[in-house]
Amino acid sequence: MHSDWNGDATAIWTQGDPDGQEVLRRLKALPGFGEQKAKIFLALLGKQCGLQAEGWREAAGHYGQENAFLSVADIVDPESLSKVRASKQAAKAAAKAAKTSGP
Repeated sequence: MHSDWNGDATAIWTQGDPDGQEVLRRLKALPGFGEQKAKIFLALLGKQCGLQAEGWREAAGHYGQENAFLSVADIVDPESLSKVRASKQAAKAAAKAAKTSGP
């Protein structure tokens, strides 16, 4: 854990009343957190943990959109899990199709 947080993980999104971009920056500074993982975690905080940071949805990118069903941030029941799995399968299929039809 980063020394600025004094062992309190919640300080990452509470200390100093940060906006969404600042929370994202702080998350990306954590070991093992790249852009995508930080945006998913930010979306999880906003969608399921009550994060009120201004601009969190925008900072989380497409993971912050309502009814996106793109990541763990959107899973709250078996139905939403199925929707997330379907969106991931569709994204993989689109990426594979783009790769095989490339120049």
